[in-house]
Amino acid sequence: MIRFDRVTKRFGTNTVLDSLDFTVSSGKHVTLIGPSGSGKTTILRLLMTLLKPDEGTIKVGGSYLTHEEKAGKLVPAGEKHIREVRKNIGMVFQQFNLFPNMKVLRNITEAPVHVLGLSKDEAEERARGLLDLVGLTEHLDKYPTQLSGGQQQRVAIARALAMRPQVLLLDEVTSALDPELVAGVLDVLRDIAHTTDITMLCVTHEMNFARDISDDVLMFDQGRVIESGSPEKIFTEPEHERTREFLSAVL
Repeated sequence: MIRFDRVTKRFGTNTVLDSLDFTVSSGKHVTLIGPSGSGKTTILRLLMTLLKPDEGTIKVGGSYLTHEEKAGKLVPAGEKHIREVRKNIGMVFQQFNLFPNMKVLRNITEAPVHVLGLSKDEAEERARGLLDLVGLTEHLDKYPTQLSGGQQQRVAIARALAMRPQVLLLDEVTSALDPELVAGVLDVLRDIAHTTDITMLCVTHEMNFARDISDDVLMFDQGRVIESGSPEKIFTEPEHERTREFLSAVL
């Protein structure tokens, strides 16, 4: 479902991702762990096309993301192609990124109506079902500022799912929350992981959550995957010294 092929990303003289190769199979849940600055969030930003790779290619669902084939050659993709592939990707950010001037229901229906072309009634029916899933049915007529941080993040999850994405990206989704609100958001994500076939790519420092939902865990350091494997292997018998150092600091 996701394939990075020799992807390099630089910011000035700093190489954040260094000829990165990795894949995520359809329906799998993969968690990226590692120290801050190791390139994890850059991967998600590349998938959302908020950044473009300096070298290499990215595929989502069998289609190139920022390239397209023309006359047998791979060339930088136009905006129309990028938008079409990006429809298959949903992302939940650290800071919620809800529209403050729109009530909860419209926050969720706006993109399905304007991007997917759903009717208002279809979009609202989908949104009400998702609000029930995240436990916020009674808050559909409120503005984001009237909700707690945990409730806002659950709205953000519902908004991402409303696009029926093949891939869901989760970027430190609990890092901006007060500790007592974290469990509720993680419970919602666990339910999604266990009851849907959405491919999930998650960046988190919540190691118990990573252990619960992941099929595979990838340890990043200095823009490279230095170790990968099942949660049991990575968390109980890591092979790489850097992985052991990192886990001893965060567990």
